Amino acid sequence: MQVTRGDAEQASTASVLTIGNFDGIHRGHQALLRLLTDKAQALGLPAVVLTFEPHPREYFAPAQAPARLASLREKLLLLAAAGVDITRIIRFNARFAAFTAEDFIDTVLVRHLKVRHLIIGDDFRFGAGRKGDFAMLKAAGERLGFVVEAMPTHACDAERVSSSAVRAALAEGSLARAAQLLGRPYSIAGRVVHGDQIGRTLGYPTANIQLKGRRPPLSGVYAVAVEGLGDALRPAVASVGVRPTVNSAGRPTLEVHLFDFDQDCYGAHLRVHFLHKLRDEQKFDSFDALTAQIALDADAARNWLSHNSLDTSR
Repeated sequence: MQVTRGDAEQASTASVLTIGNFDGIHRGHQALLRLLTDKAQALGLPAVVLTFEPHPREYFAPAQAPARLASLREKLLLLAAAGVDITRIIRFNARFAAFTAEDFIDTVLVRHLKVRHLIIGDDFRFGAGRKGDFAMLKAAGERLGFVVEAMPTHACDAERVSSSAVRAALAEGSLARAAQLLGRPYSIAGRVVHGDQIGRTLGYPTANIQLKGRRPPLSGVYAVAVEGLGDALRPAVASVGVRPTVNSAGRPTLEVHLFDFDQDCYGAHLRVHFLHKLRDEQKFDSFDALTAQIALDADAARNWLSHNSLDTSR
């Protein structure tokens, strides 16, 4: 998959296009991307995704912006796996935020991206003040020579599938519901970096997954499956949160204790699949109390994983 970053570049050919943030690539996104790639194949044109960095809500109100379900790298991997030919990442800044809806259509969609067929969610809004909508795009398409198709709401058990619904399920500890909405268990990927060795001191060495300042959409202790250490998934217990017993900085961390594994994995790029929540994060009065709870968590995770499949495909 080709990836471009910055302002919208001049396309060399017409395109079948969709637009959105695509956070998490949930079942609704997957249905839209199937429409995109099928139409692109039928027309003999590239399937193109236009997305934004940072997320517009992070630009306008960073303190109130929701936690991302996926890093940009993870999103690009999922888009590539869905068969997208080109992803164009537009820098969302003051200049771009000031684009009127009409400017966005004329400059970005028509002049730069040469859109031939546009597929959007039925709630898509765009342009300064969010004044652009499906009706405006439809009228512009009839005038400027491109087709606009609306992607209807995608539901799972009568609930609208959305990134917000996935976040809500994760916050509630309902990993099964999150997996239903995503079409796979929720996961976080990152590189193993050096930590403070406290887990090793307590008898439970951990792989510390680099979050790069990312705020995870879930917290607590989980039974997980770890991908990236050989061909097979490895059972483990993971803690994600701010570690209130040992850390006063409040920075989120993801620590994974792999069962029956004692190799050096620093630098490895791992994906942690969250399968079952064991408990919420809590602060302990002493390291002895923390160590005792870690032992209980490890036993509980081993027990759950021994009775459930590690298969992460859905």
